[in-house]
Amino acid sequence: MWKVVAGWLDVYILLLFGMVLLAAILPATGRAVRPVELAADLAVALLFFLYGARLSADQTLQGLKHWRLHSLVLAFTYVMFPILGFVAAFVSRPFLGPELAAGMLFLSLLPSTVQSSVAFTSIAQGNVAASIVAASISNLLGVVITPLLVALAMGAAAGVNLGTIRALFLQLVLPFAIGQLVHRWLGGVLNRHKAITTKFDRGAILLVVYAAFSAGMREDMFSRLGGWQLVALLVACCVLLAVVIAGTMVISKALGFSWPDRVAIIFAGSKKSMASGLPMAQVIFPAATVGILVLPLMIFHQIQLMVCAQLARRWSKLEPEVENAATA
Repeated sequence: MWKVVAGWLDVYILLLFGMVLLAAILPATGRAVRPVELAADLAVALLFFLYGARLSADQTLQGLKHWRLHSLVLAFTYVMFPILGFVAAFVSRPFLGPELAAGMLFLSLLPSTVQSSVAFTSIAQGNVAASIVAASISNLLGVVITPLLVALAMGAAAGVNLGTIRALFLQLVLPFAIGQLVHRWLGGVLNRHKAITTKFDRGAILLVVYAAFSAGMREDMFSRLGGWQLVALLVACCVLLAVVIAGTMVISKALGFSWPDRVAIIFAGSKKSMASGLPMAQVIFPAATVGILVLPLMIFHQIQLMVCAQLARRWSKLEPEVENAATA
């Protein structure tokens, strides 16, 4: 099963960069701009409606009983990660330029992933239930917390104003809230047909990527990027991920969590959601800058998948020995 998931993720990454290439060769221009942007906006709204409809508030409230674990994951996601992102953006700014450095900061403000965090926790024989709840809470709160952090950390540069707040409410918060209200009727159906809803999620993100990079191409985005900047961006993303994973490992162990709980903390606390980040960027930032601002997120997402997949496979073999040693 997990080989299928891993294979799909690899194909999906190729499709993402394929949409970037398509936008570079055939960007939406002229009369095509408005229909593409409107379709992307509608896809974002429906995406967050489905997020709300699939997520059970009752299960989340039950999962909050493991409050120490969830509090730590939220601290990593919305406190440690943003601090590291701010430092990374400041240090890398001379090498990346202001827009890519801002993209580094933006990715650090996003919620955790759900699907891949749970998948990798399961492979590594960690606490899957805790991973599901921790990642779900992160995404639930991220609908509100991430835009607030963007406004606080990035300010006027992010273009956050009353119009942005209104758009955020109409495209993200309101559809998510409506989804929560209808969960009792649609939640079971959506969860029984996860393959269909997952394909819609991925398709919506592909559309958002195309719209964002088309806008970037209309502003001649790639003329502002050099090859050395992309190399510097790759290094910056690798260093950021390594520091976060090391931090989650050391702190969760120091606080006395069991090995299965530590696995859930490491995967949920060290990851950032592209599924949430790209639609949010589409709403928050000016269209001309979205493409370059989400580039760090796309690269970081690919790196985190490859690194966490290797860790999960390795820990799936080592976990019994670690757990026995901890028990002894």
